[in-house]
Amino acid sequence: MSKILKTTVVGSYPKLGYVEKGLKNRNMGKITENELQKIFEKATKEVVEEQIRAGIDVIADGEQYRSDMVVYFAKQIEGFDEGEWVRIWGNNYFRKPIVLSKVKFNKPMTLKYFMLAKEVSMGRAEVKQTFTGPYTLADWVFNEIYEDKSELIMDLAKVMHEEAKKLEEAGCKFIQIDEPALSTYNNKEEVKIAKEAIDIVTKNINARIGVHICYGKIDVLFPELLEFRVDQIDLEFANNNFELLKVLKEYGFNKEIGLGCVDVHTRRVEKVEEIKRNIKNAIDVLDIEPTKIFPDPDCGLKLLPREIAFRKLKAISKAVEELRMEL
Repeated sequence: MSKILKTTVVGSYPKLGYVEKGLKNRNMGKITENELQKIFEKATKEVVEEQIRAGIDVIADGEQYRSDMVVYFAKQIEGFDEGEWVRIWGNNYFRKPIVLSKVKFNKPMTLKYFMLAKEVSMGRAEVKQTFTGPYTLADWVFNEIYEDKSELIMDLAKVMHEEAKKLEEAGCKFIQIDEPALSTYNNKEEVKIAKEAIDIVTKNINARIGVHICYGKIDVLFPELLEFRVDQIDLEFANNNFELLKVLKEYGFNKEIGLGCVDVHTRRVEKVEEIKRNIKNAIDVLDIEPTKIFPDPDCGLKLLPREIAFRKLKAISKAVEELRMEL
């Protein structure tokens, strides 16, 4: 019998210390790119094992190899060039890529790490692969070539469709598209554009498709978001005190839900009973089958200390383990 309330993660995991050191050494010319890749592979294996030890049912590769959710992909998509350092929030900066020619698919960007995670898991957990969606990729770069941003979005959708095809051909049965930029606009036209792009990414793809959106005006994306050609919508709930459940109920939510039930912006580790109460509340409010609820953190775990991230995952797993006995 398949598990109800499958636990999962959104994607990123805290960067391991030796990964940070490896990146610094590569930038200083002390190690080669090939040596850095070996470090990424070692860290990916370690993070995969850690997620499994935490009891997570659907794991991800942990994104140890990604410098940033946009920069990593821009470096591998034809048409981009490296940009200048830009402050995004607090003391966090990234080199905002520049589009200097038509974007084109070059080679698989996440396939290697999906295969590695799958090899390490050995069937102990399902492996999903995440990648940044075309809307966010287009929104978080400088565009110097396309007259209309929507044209760039659609071309990037074609690129990411090729990525999805490569993953599916390799046996990936769950693909998650990350679109955090979508919640930063209070504009129905933007939602329409994003939907069209997702349709291109997912065309003729039979794997389960999820879309992750976080930290913004998520409520204004409904009811249009329900029309996206995806199986699962992953959203933050803990950070907004689960108020978003009321919006989903209003529009008759009918898809799988990635239920963010621990807050990644606090180091407080939520108590098991607290998580159980919130999951049960979601089941009651949405009047939804537990098989459609995938408890997970609100967003990626990369900004948390490693120990805290692991303990939060353990708390989710323990809460779900107890709920499976009670429901």
